[in-house]
Amino acid sequence: MRLFRLFVSLSTSIAASSFAQTPDTVRLSPRAAGLTRPVEIVRDGSGISHIYAQNEHDLFFAQGYVAATDRLFQLEVWRRQATGTVAELLGPREVQRDIGARLFKFRGDMQTELLRYHPHGPAIVGAFVDGVNAYVAETERDPSKLPVEFRLLGTKPGRWTPEVVISRHGGLLGNLPEELNFTRAVAAIGPEKVKAIENFHPGSPDMRLDPKIDKSLLAAPIIALYQAYRAPLRFQPSDIASAARGTNESYLKLSRVADSAYQDLITNQRRDIGSNNWVVSPRLAFNSSAILANDPHRAQSAPSLRYWVHLVAPGWNVIGGGEPEIPGVSVGHNEYGAWGLTIFATDGEDLYVYETNPARPHEYRYRGAWEPMRTVRESIPVKGAAPTDAVLRYTRHGPVVYEDTVHHVAYAVRAAWLEPGSAPYLASLRMDQSKTWEEFRDACAFSYIPGENMVWADKLGNIGWQSVGIAPIRTNWSGLVAVPGDGRYEWAGFLPIKEKPHSFNPPEGFIATANNDLIPIGYPHMNAVGFVWTDPYRWARISEVLGSGRKQSVPDMMRLQTDYFSVMARQLVPLLRDVSVATPSVETERARQTLLGWDFVLDKQSIAAGLYEAWYRHLADDVSRAVIPADARPYFRALGASRVVEQVVSPSGALGKNPVLARDSLLVRSLGEAVADLTERYGAEESKWVYGQPGYHYALITHPLSTAVNAEMRRKLDVGPAPRGGDANTVGATGNGGNQTSGASFRIVVDVGDWERAVGTNAPGQSGDPDSPHYRDLFALWANDRYFPVPYSRARVDAAAERRWVLAPAQP
Repeated sequence: MRLFRLFVSLSTSIAASSFAQTPDTVRLSPRAAGLTRPVEIVRDGSGISHIYAQNEHDLFFAQGYVAATDRLFQLEVWRRQATGTVAELLGPREVQRDIGARLFKFRGDMQTELLRYHPHGPAIVGAFVDGVNAYVAETERDPSKLPVEFRLLGTKPGRWTPEVVISRHGGLLGNLPEELNFTRAVAAIGPEKVKAIENFHPGSPDMRLDPKIDKSLLAAPIIALYQAYRAPLRFQPSDIASAARGTNESYLKLSRVADSAYQDLITNQRRDIGSNNWVVSPRLAFNSSAILANDPHRAQSAPSLRYWVHLVAPGWNVIGGGEPEIPGVSVGHNEYGAWGLTIFATDGEDLYVYETNPARPHEYRYRGAWEPMRTVRESIPVKGAAPTDAVLRYTRHGPVVYEDTVHHVAYAVRAAWLEPGSAPYLASLRMDQSKTWEEFRDACAFSYIPGENMVWADKLGNIGWQSVGIAPIRTNWSGLVAVPGDGRYEWAGFLPIKEKPHSFNPPEGFIATANNDLIPIGYPHMNAVGFVWTDPYRWARISEVLGSGRKQSVPDMMRLQTDYFSVMARQLVPLLRDVSVATPSVETERARQTLLGWDFVLDKQSIAAGLYEAWYRHLADDVSRAVIPADARPYFRALGASRVVEQVVSPSGALGKNPVLARDSLLVRSLGEAVADLTERYGAEESKWVYGQPGYHYALITHPLSTAVNAEMRRKLDVGPAPRGGDANTVGATGNGGNQTSGASFRIVVDVGDWERAVGTNAPGQSGDPDSPHYRDLFALWANDRYFPVPYSRARVDAAAERRWVLAPAQP
């Protein structure tokens, strides 16, 4: 059954093969200038648009237009966050967000910025923007084309500019909140205790605070503007039309759940916002051609963060997934090779602390002299109130996020992502046209944000890995704690990206990355790489399977992407076999025997998996309480998984005077707690402890308006629930909480020997319009670990066609 469920669903490709289709013609309004020649668009049964243009300009115009037809509300939310105009829609509660958006706006030269992404960057982005605006113009002529969200909010979409495309607000940018937390923790308990709790590696970073930093002032809301700028939008019932408005009671209940999920996501983002990718050489492949697999992990949402598209024009033939608000494809393949990404920890943010002038509070001391802050003034429109006048200040390092005029201190953020060329994923435009490994590496050299592990597999049988991301060189500090901004802590430029870790055709025959530490021993640029990485369990499982010596195929890679075998469970459960303390009850002993007879697979239908997850959660809590000192708990809620396993497998004196006895007592006690927990929630019979049941481990993908609308509308907007297996540390990563709020919604597997073997997922669907048949049609496939085919040749695309239309220029 497992193998059968993984076979590709072919139903999406056969509906159109039995009849011919006459393309519709959509002629643009004379006001929607930009298209020069007709563009043919074929939409397949999975909702993927295959765009055939006669020139590059029209190709990206059509990409912007098609993205707007599918994801208009998602694009409008992006536009408002990018431009700092959310308060214009939602009122005074969003002013802080808009101030933050304007404070962190890229203010450099746009021509320089756009040329970083592609030699034709200004023209490509301009065409894409014109395409988005062409569809916005259509909705202005015919408001019935607006998705339901606009009617619920009583608003209309605004026009785009290139500045909207290059906004940094939605990217995986850096570690600023973590850096401030480390700073506060070091101030409270000292650097050595912090390093004992957090698993810094490779090496031992310098965590000492400069004596000029006043520890007593660090509790202030120093990065509140930054956090407001980065936070997801939260709609309220008062924002919604009365007919669909939810009650305040339901809003409070649902928003508490959403807030808790967001805080868990922020706290555990290194664990839950990860990804897997790998490439396999022809030597290890069943069909003797290289294979690529990639499943980026981000927050689950309706609509999906990712968006499939196929772009064909002279010089372009690329298919895959990106984000709908940017042109090009971030993960996919062209005629020559395939590529994918995961996050590579790169610290591109630093918090600077300044002494300010008591007589002139907007001057700060730098190299022994007072230096004025630069000031920008902006007016922020606010719904239901007068515009807010915002005063934005900048030091030579970057935006000022907090000023303490009583103690004469200010704080600013230096962000590498404010350098030209740092819009997330946009440099993928160069990768989209790469023909060889060398060209791909050249393209990678322009990929600044986020830090990524880029992997490549090509028709020539080559596989490679290049880590990317703009990496400041710090010569005298680790970047993990705040430093004075007085001139003693300056970046010594940026590490050339090609000097970051990389590999080409390794002897193992495969390359795998999963956000873990892959820094080679003896790497010479340790002052430009991170010290904080994801736990290695996903990578270990991938490497174990790929290194087995067995020939691999596309179905094998599909199975591995959705693999729920727990390496962690294999390390922990056997410790229950010979514990030196007696189990306290018959129920606990029965649970112990259940786990000892288990195969370590976190299947959604497994009772033992349900028991293990409850046990691990209690075990992690118990070990964390034993190891983390009371004065450190405000800064560290729990140990990371690798630290928990380390303490359990090789117990330290932190657990007690007799570490082994203390460890065994913890194992048994936490198992008893798990049994009591499951009994209270589901009943005393083990048969009721199935892991993937409602309320235990499931996927309910929520819409941004979900907390604010009534139950009827919520059913229309939300997708699910569906039972899930796995956890945060299985290759099929689904998080450790109840609802799967993060993980892989988009997946791709490519056999470069035959592009038509490529398969993918994208949950819940390609469209962001709740009334579209493609809004939720891919959810069931995803929830059952099944894939859809990804046609590439024109013949296969035509056979899979659901709809065809021609986008035509306006008549003169």
